[in-house]
Amino acid sequence: MVNESVNKSASMSKPMSKALALLRSLGLLSFRLVVPTVFATTLLITQAVRAELAVGDLAPEFNLRGSDGKEYRLSDFRGKQAVVLAWFPRAFTSGCTVECKSLAENGDRIRAFDVTYFMASTDPLEKNQEFATEMNADFPLLSDEDGAVAKAYEVYRRGFAQRHTFYIDVTGKISLIDKAVKPSSSAADMVGNLERLEVAKRSS
Repeated sequence: MVNESVNKSASMSKPMSKALALLRSLGLLSFRLVVPTVFATTLLITQAVRAELAVGDLAPEFNLRGSDGKEYRLSDFRGKQAVVLAWFPRAFTSGCTVECKSLAENGDRIRAFDVTYFMASTDPLEKNQEFATEMNADFPLLSDEDGAVAKAYEVYRRGFAQRHTFYIDVTGKISLIDKAVKPSSSAADMVGNLERLEVAKRSS
C-alpha cells in the first residue's frame, strides 16, 4: 500500500511540475496567484486520473439483450441475487469455445449457488445466439455490440472484450475481478471462487 501511494504521488507530481513550469513561463504564476493556480491544477489532474474498477466498487449498470432473447439489467438483481459476468473476446474462437463449453457442461455445479451468471462479448446478438446454440449453453450470452458496457467495465480493447470475469455480490458491489481466466477450467474456477466468496447455496 505504501509503495502504491508513493508511485501515485510520483506519477501525479510530474504533470503538476510541468503545468506549473508552463504557467511560470507565461508569466501567469505570481505570489498572489500561486495558491489558486496550484489548487486548480491539482483539481484538473485529479479529475484526469481516474481510478480503475476495484473490489468494493459498485459494479457498472448494464442493460443488455441475451442469447435467449431476454433483456437483463444488473439493477434487477440487486438485493436479490449475486451475479457473475464473464467477458469473452469473440464467439466461435478457440479459447471462447472451450470456456463456453466448460460452463455449459458444468451448469449444475454453478447453479448450486444462488447466482445468475452470464458470458458477455461485443459480438452482435445474432452471432451470440448461434454460438449459444452450438455450445448448448444453458445460460445467457449477452451482446454489447457498441462496446459501451465493456468500456464501463474497463475490458474494451480494439473492439474486443478482454477475458475478465466479474463477481458481483447481492448489494451490487464487485467482490472479485478474475483477470487470469483459464478457458479449460473456467467452470471449476468459477465454482471455487463462489465458494471462497461464500455465496449462498440454493435451498434444495
